[in-house]
Amino acid sequence: MADINLLKNKVLSGDAITDEEAYSLLDHAGSDELYKAAEEITRRMCSHSFDPCSIANVKSGRCSENCKWCAQSAHHSTGCDVYDLIDHDSCMATARDCARGGIKHFSLVASGKRVEGRSLTDICSLLREIKAETGMATCASLGLLTEDAMKQMAEAGITRYHCNLETAPSFFPQLCTTHTIDDKITTINHARRAGLDICSGGIIGMGETARQRVELALTLRKVAPVSIPINILCPIAGTPLENMKPLEEHQILTTVAIFRFVHPRVQLRFAGGRSKLSRDGQLKAMRIGVNGAIVGDLLTTIGSQVEDDRRLAAEAGYTDF
Repeated sequence: MADINLLKNKVLSGDAITDEEAYSLLDHAGSDELYKAAEEITRRMCSHSFDPCSIANVKSGRCSENCKWCAQSAHHSTGCDVYDLIDHDSCMATARDCARGGIKHFSLVASGKRVEGRSLTDICSLLREIKAETGMATCASLGLLTEDAMKQMAEAGITRYHCNLETAPSFFPQLCTTHTIDDKITTINHARRAGLDICSGGIIGMGETARQRVELALTLRKVAPVSIPINILCPIAGTPLENMKPLEEHQILTTVAIFRFVHPRVQLRFAGGRSKLSRDGQLKAMRIGVNGAIVGDLLTTIGSQVEDDRRLAAEAGYTDF
């Protein structure tokens, strides 16, 4: 059985745990010993500031991809909103509200395999205007963009590109067959060559094993993101995962703790589905690893309220929001 303190001290000394050691942490799944060790790593190796960001869904529905979890896939009948490009004034109003709420990072997110042509040009114009008017750092999540498109993003002033791996490479083909993990990694490499930071995470609770959740953490380590959104599946009626059994709270917390061991300095970010945790569970997740969040409304599900997150972060011991 893994020696938790030995692995914790290895991380605290600046060394990375091996893949085998990361998997061995599952021997302590749900244990206070694992949580306490992850909490110490978080306290000693991460900023004491809690990092909020927010998103606007600028293009919704009719996606060509067959991702089993997604309400916006044209392969599923979910009744989600469908529009080609958000109204300029509505998008700017959302951005201004986020800036007034103290949000420092704002991202435009679009459905579809990739955004290109006139739509990409229009979104770049929006991003320039948002950054100029609000001062927020701008990000984008526009699918499997080419390297030239990433350069266009960089010229528009964005600093970070978001492309989730979603799940472990060994499980991804069971959830999506219209693109691959390798397609995503290629996209991430395009973004990095354009000078952009990477935001990449995934969704847990889609039928993967605990070992595959660790596999996701280890695959993300190769991608080297600065921010890792951790989504918890919200089963949506009309998708193939609508009847998926939810993860138990200890499974979610174990995932957060192991992610912190594997990514001791990276921003682990609450994203969709955090309501699957009790309030005490959310507090514990913040203490053992989660030090950021996507706040506000989250694409096709309702997100958290900014003030609620601010209070929760303060209670978890973060000094700034």
